[in-house]
This record gives sequence, C-alpha cells and structure tokens, in this order.
Amino acid sequence: MNGITINIDPVLVQVGGLALRWYSLSFAVGIAVAILLVTREAQRRGLATARVQSIALWAVVGGLLGARLFHVVDRLDYYLARPYEILMVYHGGLAIWGGLIVGGVAAFLAARKEGIAPLALADAATLGMIAGQMIGRIGCVINGDAYGGPTGLPWGLVYTHPGAMVPEALKGVPTHPYPVYELLWDAALLGLLLLLRRRSLPTGALFATYVAGYSLGRFLLTFVRQEAIVFWGLQQAQVIALAAFVLAIAGIVALTRPNRLKGTQRRSSMAARKR
Repeated sequence: MNGITINIDPVLVQVGGLALRWYSLSFAVGIAVAILLVTREAQRRGLATARVQSIALWAVVGGLLGARLFHVVDRLDYYLARPYEILMVYHGGLAIWGGLIVGGVAAFLAARKEGIAPLALADAATLGMIAGQMIGRIGCVINGDAYGGPTGLPWGLVYTHPGAMVPEALKGVPTHPYPVYELLWDAALLGLLLLLRRRSLPTGALFATYVAGYSLGRFLLTFVRQEAIVFWGLQQAQVIALAAFVLAIAGIVALTRPNRLKGTQRRSSMAARKR
C-alpha cells in the first residue's frame, strides 16, 4: 500500500470520561503562540499591549464560536441527525474561515471599544494569526478531520486508526495530505509577510496581503478536498476564499493608490513638524 500510514490515536491522554486530544492540544498551542506574537508585534508598533491582549481574548472567543458554527452549517445534515455532537468541539471540526470572520468582527468591535485603530491592530495580528493556523493544522494531520480525496501520490496519508475522523470509506486509502499542503502554503506566506513587514507599508496593507495570500491558497488547495458543493461547482471554503480574495485585492489597491499615499506622507510630515 502506497502512502504514509497515520496510525496515531487522536486521543493523547484519557482519564475517566475526560480526554485530551492532539487536535485540542495543537489548537490551544496555536492560540497561545498567536497571542504571544500579536502582543510582541503590538508592542513593537507602539500599541497598548494590555488593551491588545484584552481584544485578543474576545477575538479567540468569537473565533471559536464562528469556526464551529461554519463547520456545523457546512455539514448540517450530519449534525441534524446527531445534534448532541454540535458541542463536541474537542473531537474536531473547526472551520478556519468561520474563525477568521467572526473572530475578526469581535476583534474589530473590541478594538473600537478600546480605542485602538482596527487596521493597525490587524497588521499587528497578522504574523500571529498565520503562525497559529500553521500549528493548528498539525492537529488536523493526526485527527484526520481535514482530509483530502484519494490519491496515488507517494505522500498520500493512509489513516488506519479506528479513531481517525476520515470517513470509513477512506480508511486505509491514500488521501491527499490537505493539512500538510496548507501548512506549507502558510509557511511560505509567513515568509513573505516577514519580508513585507520590514517595508514601510500603508496601515492595513500587511493584513490585506495576508488575507489575499491565504485566500488564494485556500481556493486552490481545496480542490483536493471532498466537501459539499455549494454552487458554481465550488465548496463553501472556496466561495468564501474567492470573496475574501477579491475584497483583499480591492483593499490593497485602495490603500496603496498614489493619492492616499501622498495624503499619508503629508499627514506624517505635518505631525513631525508639530513634534
């Protein structure tokens, strides 16, 4: 049998009725690393770190709720038949787009309340967000919840453990390692963002680049997955990715247009003279 066998128990430790899964651990570590990086970047950019940390907590809560909601809606037939599983987040099943959208709205509202410019906060959060996503995908590799379709490629993942979340029809079958594909794409995007971070970009441009880059990767890579088709022959994640990509590109164009850049430079010059 070709491929890489994954025969790891998704449950890391179980004590009585309580279980710690690799999936939960990776997402917890991803969130912790994201908050740490966001705080450090906010400090580097001169933002109030205590306020940023408060905003981050709201973003995490909103992100988890949104991620679960989008996942449940995407597989509504399954959860209508098993409504008791809707709250079983620790088993897996968090849609990243839901987390980004709802978490982003929560962060925006919290930033306005804390008196921090949302676009400045978004730029500070960019590196932490992509790093957290990368770490979270490690749990998906073990859990088998973000599986790809069957493949004859030698690096296909073959899930054999009975606790893996791939459908029974795909157990023992080499499948595209979608989480690995996305992790590698995110790593390349992180490298690009680190390079752009050194440049003098308009506020919000770094975040818009992150959204555009992630959206493009998600749209292309999702073709190897087997999820429900929404319309236009595209899956839910691809429709959202397409819309996010268009909005992000429009944002980059608006932020970097000559008139806006001149206005930004003029305001910076005036502020320097006042100082």
